[in-house]
Amino acid sequence: MLDTAIRAGRRVGAIDRAHLEKDAMLAKAAEATRLDDFGDPWFEGPLEVLLDSIRSEARLNAAGDWSAAAQFHHVLRDRLLAQMWFKRHPEILARPIRNPVIIVGPMRSGTTRLHRLLASDTRFAHLRSFETISPVPRPDFEEVMAGRKADFRPKLAARIMKVARLANPRTLSIHPTGLYEPEEELGLLVASLWGMKHEAQWRVPTYGRWCEGQSAVPAYRHMANLLRLIGWSQQESSLRPWILKTPQHMLDLPALLEVFPDARLIFTHRDPQQIVGSAASLAWNQTIIYSDHADAQEVGREWLRKTGVMIDRMRAVRANIPAERMIDVQFDAMDNDWRGTMERVYRFLGFDIAPAVPAMESYLAKAAALKRRPHRYSLEEFGLTQGEVYDRLGDYVRAFDVPVEQPLSFGANLRAATEA
Repeated sequence: MLDTAIRAGRRVGAIDRAHLEKDAMLAKAAEATRLDDFGDPWFEGPLEVLLDSIRSEARLNAAGDWSAAAQFHHVLRDRLLAQMWFKRHPEILARPIRNPVIIVGPMRSGTTRLHRLLASDTRFAHLRSFETISPVPRPDFEEVMAGRKADFRPKLAARIMKVARLANPRTLSIHPTGLYEPEEELGLLVASLWGMKHEAQWRVPTYGRWCEGQSAVPAYRHMANLLRLIGWSQQESSLRPWILKTPQHMLDLPALLEVFPDARLIFTHRDPQQIVGSAASLAWNQTIIYSDHADAQEVGREWLRKTGVMIDRMRAVRANIPAERMIDVQFDAMDNDWRGTMERVYRFLGFDIAPAVPAMESYLAKAAALKRRPHRYSLEEFGLTQGEVYDRLGDYVRAFDVPVEQPLSFGANLRAATEA
């Protein structure tokens, strides 16, 4: 639907063709904002590699190159505006980020549920969905803070979410959310053109492997500064610990620990056949929006490989993390006894859970309403077998005593996904 609309718009001259060239995009963002400071130029390295990978590997359709150009413009404009805010209000960068609670786990391992349960506790700070989509306030935000204007970011985020859902309605069942729902900070890493979000959206294997060989410290430093900006824009105390989570942290634990040296870590675990199948389904449902050449078996192989890299890196780094700074949470345990599991998490964090329980119960009650349809998928849809997954990740299952779930047995959904 989105691709058809873009093609029609181009035929009548209503929509310009996308130009995915770095210098042109930088100039366009600078012209739009009348600013010229993008901050640390490190981001230009990932941007160049990503653009090269898109041009040579992604095979984007009209919707793909149009949305890519729009996303890059949004990110580059926000970098310029972020630097403007840091200069206008130097106190932003002085805001401390103390003892953040960071959930580290692979895709589909229950990180969202755990994150939203913790975020329902007002003693913690969290990002809202519109803030990770559009983290940087507009230049007139002082008027918003004074109550004389409305924040434009929720409106912008609503438009972006609407386009995504029109393009593929299944995205809502895969990751249910709302504008003001607690959300992960992946968008704050995308602000440096960094991370798996791009790999889950486009076929860019060269970019993905390049990132795996780089230090992510500059991207995490910028993420931390955006957290400071968002905390300032929320007009909230900087003393509240942030609740953070994104699967990207599995790959980038050294950078995470360098930038947040006093972080407390919650590692989540799940049967890898579920992780790989669901991650492949998520990536597939994104990729088919932006390319007419998506290959389900290639998606499956890549996300089995990527999941293996994530788990290997997590295991290597956590071997040197003091035991008192981390706790493990099984997906199965949260399913069977969320209250008991959360009590264990709260003991680890040194907080009394009692004041948070009513809000947690309220979140769980409304979560079902957001998830309109179950997320159905199977390994076979992506050319994988249970044996292949356990050959690669069986050692992880044994090392962390991960409960093995029922084999994935849902029917094929590729045609339904393509036609959605």
